Parts: sequence; C-alpha cells; structure tokens
Amino acid sequence: MKDLTNRVAIITGSSSGVGAATARLLSSLGCNVVINYNSNAEGAHQVAADCEELGVQALIFGANVAADKECRAMVAAAMEKWGRVDILVNNAGTTKFVEHSNLDGLSAEDFQRIYGVNVIGCYQMTRAVSAHMKAAEDGGAVVNVASTAGITGIGSSIAYAASKGAMVTMTLALARALGPKIRVNAVCPGFIEGEWLRQGFGDEKYEALLQSNREAAVLGVTATPATVADAILVFISGPQVITGETLIVDGGRHLSMTPLTRR
Repeated sequence: MKDLTNRVAIITGSSSGVGAATARLLSSLGCNVVINYNSNAEGAHQVAADCEELGVQALIFGANVAADKECRAMVAAAMEKWGRVDILVNNAGTTKFVEHSNLDGLSAEDFQRIYGVNVIGCYQMTRAVSAHMKAAEDGGAVVNVASTAGITGIGSSIAYAASKGAMVTMTLALARALGPKIRVNAVCPGFIEGEWLRQGFGDEKYEALLQSNREAAVLGVTATPATVADAILVFISGPQVITGETLIVDGGRHLSMTPLTRR
C-alpha cells in the first residue's frame, strides 16, 4: 500500500456522505485534506474537525465545482498551504429525482445543472490539478465517483444516469490524456445507504428501495459511504499500475438488471 503520510487530497463534496467518509479515511492514514462544500458549511466544519483529531491538517473551502474560477481557487489554496496536491477525489454531485417514465419531469436547465456539477465540474477540477500533479516526482491520482446509474441506465433520473455515464467515458479519456504521471480511475456505487437518498426519495420509498436492492444483490448488502470510501482508497494507494478502470461497488446488484426505480 502506498504511504499517504503528509500527502494532500482534495475531496469535492466532502461535507457529508461518501466525501466525508473518504476524507476521514484518508486522514486516518496521515493524509492532509481539503474539505469542500457548496452549501453545507456546518457539515464541512465537523468533518474537518474529525480529520484534525486524527492528527492531520484540514482546509475547508466553499466552492461550486461547476464554476471553473472556484475550482482553480480551491486548488490554489491547497498549493499555498501545502505546496502540493497528490490526490483528487471528484465526489461532488447533484441530481433531480424524477421517474424515468416522466419525460416532462426534466428540462434542459435540469440537464445543464446536473451536467455542470457532475461532468463539467469533474473535468474542471482535474484540469486545475493536472499541472501540479505532472510536476510532482511521483505524479498523482484522480478518482471519479460515478454510479452504476451510468452503466445500467437506472437511478434517480435519466439526466443523472446520463451524467454518470459521461463521467465513466471521461475517465477513460482523461486516463489516456494524463498518463504516465497521473492515474485516473472511477468507482461506480449502486444504492448508497444514507440521508441523501432518503431525502430524495422520501422515507417510504427509500426503505422499499433499500430492501429490494439488498434482496437483489448477490452479497445481500448495499453500499455505504464507508464501503465506497474503501473502494476509492484502492485506486489511491493500491497497485500503481492501474488507470482508466471502473470499479462497481454495489454488492453485486448490477448482476440483476431490474431497474431500481421500478422495484
């Protein structure tokens, strides 16, 4: 396993959920972290405090990754504080919860907003760190948090599924473009237990989907923020010869192709 002591990681959308779990995990391994938030400042401060209790430094930075100027400012802040950026986890994401059969439920503006964060934000953040990672002796690692929605066409909305599919494709393109100094990989979680999906679907539907996903998964489990963070760590500190790969994290749920939103 690669030693992460005194390395620097930027984790977008890390005030809660998968991003927060990833920040805590990397901190436990000695990695300094940038905690990014768009609206949840309180959550970001709590995550930063948790990370600092583990003996590392944390920088809190409010930014909307859909805005290139804010992406560049976040990277500049990390460079000013530590003089390096070794890891980027593109976790910031958004959606609109719309049944796939409801084609009138999504507007062009919905697609543009979702793509702005999920796809363009991912690209802009990668671009902002690329020169610094290329200049480093041992390069850097980028991990994109996509979704099984991008592989199977399921999930919270068609716009979301399409955006995550674009992230998977972009991972391949960026891996080719940024090698040999920068490795670019993606994780594709399925249903993730937690408040984000609970709030989006509502309690009743959330519980029904949770149960149906567990029943359909080969391993009988669904993903959690912590298990997705573990998968992200594989690409960061695991074999350094892996790039352009996508790891599905869903307990084997993708082996059953029944759409999640119809269960």
